[in-house]
Amino acid sequence: MTGAPHVTEPDVGELEDQQARLVLPRFTYDDAWTLGTLLVELARERRAPVAIDIRRGAQQVFHAALPGSSADNDDWIDRKRRVVERYAESSLLVGTRFRARGKSFDTDSRLDPAVYAAHGGSFPVSVAGAGVVGSVTVSGLPQLADHALVVEALERFLGGRDG
Repeated sequence: MTGAPHVTEPDVGELEDQQARLVLPRFTYDDAWTLGTLLVELARERRAPVAIDIRRGAQQVFHAALPGSSADNDDWIDRKRRVVERYAESSLLVGTRFRARGKSFDTDSRLDPAVYAAHGGSFPVSVAGAGVVGSVTVSGLPQLADHALVVEALERFLGGRDG
């Protein structure tokens, strides 16, 4: 599949480690633009048919829809983002926690699956000393690849910062 390399599912510990590691020193509007354009570049290189959304609090500060994406991806973005907002953890981590306990998020969370989706692709934007201040979400690839794309972008973004 174009844009979606094979990705193995990380376990709860790996996902927790990602979140602990991917904490930003700050998150400005310019940072949102830089992170968003980095995600667009990575997706274009892979011809990934994704939509990308970045939030700072309740405000959408970046959105892009690449060729092959659709309005359905925006719906998935909203559903995955709501999981991050509710749990302050990545949407994949929340779903993985349920599966690790032999449960299903859709039935056992008692949340409406038309409103919440614990599928990979949404990640909390955390700032040191402040906690979760927003989210970055990708939709259009299989859930593990959506998650991996967001993590890769955050890693590159952090690696390229001047502090």
